[in-house]
Amino acid sequence: MRIAALSDTHGNLPALEAVLADVDEAGAGVVLVGGDVLSGPFPAECMDVLEVLGDGVVYVRGNADREVLAGGEGDRSWCLRALGPEHARRASEWPLTVTLEADGLGPVLFCHATPRSDEAFLTSATPDDAVAEALSGVDEDVVVYGHIHVQYERGERPRLVNPGSVGWPHEGRRGAFWALFGAGVEFRRTEYDVDAAIDRIRTTGYPQTELMVDTLLNPPTPEEATEHFEKLRGA
Repeated sequence: MRIAALSDTHGNLPALEAVLADVDEAGAGVVLVGGDVLSGPFPAECMDVLEVLGDGVVYVRGNADREVLAGGEGDRSWCLRALGPEHARRASEWPLTVTLEADGLGPVLFCHATPRSDEAFLTSATPDDAVAEALSGVDEDVVVYGHIHVQYERGERPRLVNPGSVGWPHEGRRGAFWALFGAGVEFRRTEYDVDAAIDRIRTTGYPQTELMVDTLLNPPTPEEATEHFEKLRGA
């Protein structure tokens, strides 16, 4: 089957709605949600539009999802309240990894950051030995992850692929970024009205609104994001 990989929506409902329209046209049999849905301005609404897909949507847990569900101060508490208890209960069941069969690629392992962690960092600049250690024990030939909000791929066995971010991209340009898996890997970019989305986001009271707005208007480049996450990795 063809699989649409959507990661790091971060509650950006307008971006998600635009992507799902493109996914429908692409004829994907499954939408794989790669984590970090719940931390953002429209967490419940994003789950609502995804759950309309029924058995056609599969989730893995992201670090931001885990942090929201744990509660706490600031934006985590705000997102948990906005999410509501029933959505929170369902999201608490999302696994760390999922393996699905993709046409032409065979079994593909999906995770948020690495197969063993929802918060570790791998980038295009991470040394091969560190990547190999993070993926040790993986039997699948393809591993798909999000977390760094940058589209790229590297390696052969396993082939490491990042579909980018739907709702908070680090691509140096506006849009919603995702990937389609079938006979190969097809990176996609969906255009949507970012200015109108910002107007909607500003009505929500989301505590991180201005940070999100600044990133949507002036997305960092992949190079800037890679340097940032490599520093966080301790390189």
